[in-house]
Amino acid sequence: MQINIQGVGLKVTDALHDYVTEKFNKLERKGDLITSISITLTVEKLQQIAKCDLAVVGGGGTLHAEAQEEDMYAAIDALIDKVDRQLVKYKEKIKHE
Repeated sequence: MQINIQGVGLKVTDALHDYVTEKFNKLERKGDLITSISITLTVEKLQQIAKCDLAVVGGGGTLHAEAQEEDMYAAIDALIDKVDRQLVKYKEKIKHE
């Protein structure tokens, strides 16, 4: 599984990169169909919002998710929760077909 992380308006530090990589590596257990993950981390300075966008490419299609929080780490955690729920729904859908 390939993880691409890019920052818009911020520098992706080693600590932030390691945190994202550690969190998304846990999805490998649930999403054996995942081939790549693209994450865009954005800070909107006027609104004081940290925003994370995600595209997960797998064998059956692409999942998209977005999370906004006041803290980047909280936004990453919220994004993980959304993607986790989407993967569970997707696997259930495949199982019933």
